[in-house]
Amino acid sequence: MSNNPMREIKIEKVVVNIGVGEGGERLRKAEKVVEMITGKKPVQTISKGTNRDFGIRKGMPIGCKVTLRKKDAEEFLKKALWVRNNKLPEWSFDEEGNFSFGITEHTDFEGMKYDPEIGIFGMDICVTLERNGYRIKRRKLRKTKIPHRHRITREEAMEFMKSKFNVEVVE
Repeated sequence: MSNNPMREIKIEKVVVNIGVGEGGERLRKAEKVVEMITGKKPVQTISKGTNRDFGIRKGMPIGCKVTLRKKDAEEFLKKALWVRNNKLPEWSFDEEGNFSFGITEHTDFEGMKYDPEIGIFGMDICVTLERNGYRIKRRKLRKTKIPHRHRITREEAMEFMKSKFNVEVVE
């Protein structure tokens, strides 16, 4: 591995998402759970379309999420991987080097107890990995695509997780 600082992989963001499927009281409880686990105030996610079977209308709040960056993201990811026994399935990595996994019960986190008033919520955790220089695809002026040689492959992402977080990638 070269010691080029532009080739270093880093965590861009970690998104913690709870999809409730309805607004109201359950959504408020889900927001409370996300806030207790991450320490940040969640934003509501809004439905993009109408689904009669689920009773969802377009523009209705149906979940909540928190985006963590830098130190917060790393600390939370360590906690979340501890809940998963530091194991991730191979299929949770995508071709761009990002990965996602789910946690079935929020009570699995350290220090979280079951509260009959809140209930149990599962959550999705999506992690975006980047290299330095990815700003060129988001900046306002002279936006450019990331060249293929600079993108993170699936194998590089798995290797990064093994070396940095001591994660076992299971087939």
